[in-house]
Amino acid sequence: MTSKILSNKPLVEAIFELRWELQEIQSEINIMGPNIGLDPNYQIMIGRYYDRVSSEYPYYEKLSAAKMPEEISGYMVQQRFRTSKDKWPLIQIGPGIITLNDTDNYLWDDFYNRITQLIDILYEAYPTVDKDLNFNKIQLRYIDAVEFDFEKKNVFEFLKEMMKISVLLPNSLFKGSNVKSLPLGTDLRFSFPVIEPKGAIHLRFTQGKRKDEKAIIWETNIVSHKEDAPKIKKDILEWVNKAHDLTHDWFFKIIEGELEKRFE
Repeated sequence: MTSKILSNKPLVEAIFELRWELQEIQSEINIMGPNIGLDPNYQIMIGRYYDRVSSEYPYYEKLSAAKMPEEISGYMVQQRFRTSKDKWPLIQIGPGIITLNDTDNYLWDDFYNRITQLIDILYEAYPTVDKDLNFNKIQLRYIDAVEFDFEKKNVFEFLKEMMKISVLLPNSLFKGSNVKSLPLGTDLRFSFPVIEPKGAIHLRFTQGKRKDEKAIIWETNIVSHKEDAPKIKKDILEWVNKAHDLTHDWFFKIIEGELEKRFE
């Protein structure tokens, strides 16, 4: 599917995430129970990965989670590789997890090529690919925002008129009560099964800020877990394309009309 480019796109962040299984170990640390996950190749992989991406992502950051013991830091990103200081896109790595993140300069073709590179280098840098690189989760997540003043406008009306999402509470809740009918915020979540790629798509609409302005934040997230997650490079890239086609389709159906014109 060809991506339509918006000059005033509402994107806050695009995130691709891939996880692999951790090895269960017995530990005396009881914070997370008797069986705690460990990525035995993580420390070796960090240096090998950075060596291969340093020409394109030369700025290295060690995150606060890197100070935690390995036994309790599974699936926490600890290292970050940026194109330059405070710039995007960036790669994040932790025990059992790797992500690609982009923001204002996001374009799908570029993002997909970076995902392809990320996976190729992961296969090169991980010491025991065939034995220990068993993928158990993949997701493609988009966070978007549109300015909205919750104190002056009705968010339910905006969702219905601009995004074709209807939320209706009975008037009897407010009639004769001390509660005003104008909501100060919202947090709506929807999840639906997806046949192809097999998994689920999640939508969320909530209150937040973008560049210090009040906004409706909405997330579109496709996730495949465990046996539904692709296991080899070819299938991962096929999953990514199908997930993008679906998120792209839903995004433009939600903003179709006046909101799309605002973003053009």
